[in-house]
Amino acid sequence: MIPYGKHSIDDSDIASVIDVLKHQFLTQGTMVPKFEQALCDYTKALYAVAVNSATSGLHIACLALGVGPGDLVWTVPNSFVASANCARYCGADVDFVDIDPSTHNLDIAALANKLGDASHKGRLPKVLIVVHFAGLSCDMQAIRELTAPYSILLIEDAAHGLGGRYQNKKIGSCQYADLCVLSFHPVKSITTAEGGAVLTNSAVYHQQCQLLAKHGTTRDPALMQGDSEGPWYYQQVVLGYNYRLSDVHAALGLSQLSKLDAFITARQKLALRYREALADLPLRLPDAQSYQGSAWHLFMVELTQHARADVYAALHQRGVGVNVHYIPIHLQPYYQRLGFKQGDFPVAEHFYQNALTLPLYPELSEDEQSYVIKMLHEILR
Repeated sequence: MIPYGKHSIDDSDIASVIDVLKHQFLTQGTMVPKFEQALCDYTKALYAVAVNSATSGLHIACLALGVGPGDLVWTVPNSFVASANCARYCGADVDFVDIDPSTHNLDIAALANKLGDASHKGRLPKVLIVVHFAGLSCDMQAIRELTAPYSILLIEDAAHGLGGRYQNKKIGSCQYADLCVLSFHPVKSITTAEGGAVLTNSAVYHQQCQLLAKHGTTRDPALMQGDSEGPWYYQQVVLGYNYRLSDVHAALGLSQLSKLDAFITARQKLALRYREALADLPLRLPDAQSYQGSAWHLFMVELTQHARADVYAALHQRGVGVNVHYIPIHLQPYYQRLGFKQGDFPVAEHFYQNALTLPLYPELSEDEQSYVIKMLHEILR
């Protein structure tokens, strides 16, 4: 079975992990700070906090921005449930903005209309979580220009985006966002097995995220009440969580980060080959914009003449492990119990009905990709 996604691990990655295992510190040693600095060096963000998952990162990003009960957070329905759940963890209400039918990212016109309606009703969001779907950055400058007059804070959910670019800057630079969250799940741009990070250019948000990820405890005398009693002394100053990344995971991430640009180049070449080889099939291929700055986490096509379930089954029977991304969040039973229903966000729903994720990862061989292409031609012709 050719999977839709797969991690790429080599001997240098394995050696980096073994090196940590042979030394004293597995959790709070030197590797996490090194990995955080390397993320800053790569993205040009000023600060990074490594965490044990992107979901944890989204949670503390919301908390750092002061999201709580009574607040409203907007995101898009075309994402994994974590993009909305993070606001619910904070006790906030959630709403969605539909997606653009071409890019499958947040629809700028829909956002403008929804902001106008929300302003008129006096119920604006405190935070907008923007998702860079499949690795293509949203139009962050346009989003910032629309949200700034309302003092809406921005979080980039860049779980798909590390290695991609926007306006010739690396996704994660936080040029227009208050915070940016990355994922290092095995099928993402790089992996730490499980893990994530929160990037920001704000010293205040960085300090808050650090505290929240580490039980709310600190050894910094400047943050304590009263005087420190000695080098062993710590205080819990806020209610935090155990969202830390271990040194073992960070060592793998640091090794992987050195290969990131090569990984993205490989993904870009595979995406371009798909575009050329599938152009004459009854498929809607990714928007042309995607071929410029996308990190190519996913290669998504839309079926135009065939039933998705039939094509999915036929490909799996032939050993091609296609997938579907995503079931719109508002259609999940939990969110329907909050009042959302079928038809609320028709573009996202239409995309879901026809979407198919093809295999795409750096180690996908030319022969394997040729086989995927051949099977698609056989099934769709």
